[in-house]
Amino acid sequence: MHDNRGSFGRQPSRDCLPDAARSPVYRHFPTKEDLVLTDQPAQLIAEHVAASSATQPLVRRIGSALIDAATASTSGNGNEQAADERFLLDCLRLMVSTPALRARHLDSQYALQQAIVEALGKDAADPDAAFRAQAATSACLAAMHTALTRWVEDDGRTRLPDLIARALTASFGDDAVATHRKD
Repeated sequence: MHDNRGSFGRQPSRDCLPDAARSPVYRHFPTKEDLVLTDQPAQLIAEHVAASSATQPLVRRIGSALIDAATASTSGNGNEQAADERFLLDCLRLMVSTPALRARHLDSQYALQQAIVEALGKDAADPDAAFRAQAATSACLAAMHTALTRWVEDDGRTRLPDLIARALTASFGDDAVATHRKD
């Protein structure tokens, strides 16, 4: 599907899978982009945000949810953990190197932003509160994107939740995350 020369976008969908596998797979994943970017943990993140205390600062509520989702996405038991991390890392490598996937990722980020803002429960009647929620969410997602890119660049050697915590701390200060882990 991908040969490390950026050909993912030029590869016809019909060539991505053998004939026997194509029909069942594309029943669940209508495009090859959906096949790679399907594991967006938006639901998990939104649930963590909604469950967080409204007394905490917005950035901490959102940041903690992003770190928790990264922990859930990269943790498992033994070989399962290694396989989950490798799969996520491979998907992110494709996303970073493929323009069509980067564009789809941007769409996913927008949808994730909307889900987080909704989970924050900010009153739509108060435009200032809604704007603050959108701005805080966008800034946290930008920090997370920086962490994801760094994770790809360092070939997954640093724990992803730690990179997200570091990116949030670099962006917002030490109070941005509940616990700051050292590498």
